[in-house]
Amino acid sequence: MMRDSINDLVAFLTVARERSFTKAAAQLGTSQPALSRTLRRLEEQLGVQLLTRSTRSVSPTEAGDRLIGSIGPHFEGIEAGLADLSELSGKPAGTLRITSVEHASATILTPAVSRLMLDYPEVRVEITNDYGLVDIVEQRYDAGIRLGEQVAKDMIGVRIGPDFRQAVVGSPSYFEHRAKPVTPHDLTAHIGINLRLPTSGGLWSWPFAKKGREVRVRAEGHRVCNTIPLMLDFALAGVGLAHLPEDIVEQHILEGRLIRVLDDWCPAVTGYHLYYPSRRQPKPAFRILLDLLRSGV
Repeated sequence: MMRDSINDLVAFLTVARERSFTKAAAQLGTSQPALSRTLRRLEEQLGVQLLTRSTRSVSPTEAGDRLIGSIGPHFEGIEAGLADLSELSGKPAGTLRITSVEHASATILTPAVSRLMLDYPEVRVEITNDYGLVDIVEQRYDAGIRLGEQVAKDMIGVRIGPDFRQAVVGSPSYFEHRAKPVTPHDLTAHIGINLRLPTSGGLWSWPFAKKGREVRVRAEGHRVCNTIPLMLDFALAGVGLAHLPEDIVEQHILEGRLIRVLDDWCPAVTGYHLYYPSRRQPKPAFRILLDLLRSGV
């Protein structure tokens, strides 16, 4: 009976975390109908409804939130304890879940994770690129990577990358019939290739600063993307201006495929930081990854 209850509780926590029976079933290695029956059985045993179900989403009820708050930390402690045992064998194992952004993943995280997985093949790493501000505690991520200014005060933040600059670029063909902008306000006469922010649903406003003056401008345009490669492709195609990390466009500028503008209005931005909850005991594999990331700064 106790074993069945534990399995049912693990199933509940997984569904509550993923907000999806489909995703949870895939993680647990079961079918969606079987998982649904498991949760209904648990609710019948407890005499309360734990999940609110709709055709598009699943979310915990008040009773479900209470159960998560009471049993969640205990299951996390069990996972951490099992992970600690792997350290004694000299072979860290388990799964690391990290939320990051494309640029940080490509330039900083991927090299470190590749090294980790080559040295410790039993470690599994899941990386989710997301420009939204993710609650890593609620979503049960081991860590997140964002710009230093975006790290919440209650998190432990560790710098893993240097400050870097952004660049506003357009193709030579784009500027054939348009004057190059001299100030950010000139962008109102240009077509922007914009980034959609998942947290707010709005478009990202381009930040500029010069001699202590800071402004944010949104270049209007019909090109809206959610990834850097798409924005770069549109810029190279000549359909608008893009605001991208300098290292992404540097080679294209040197080879004449892109032209940089407003260079004097683009100061360095805070480098990437890895952050994680102060009250959570890091897994052995996470500590190794953290050392690798620190060594690359």
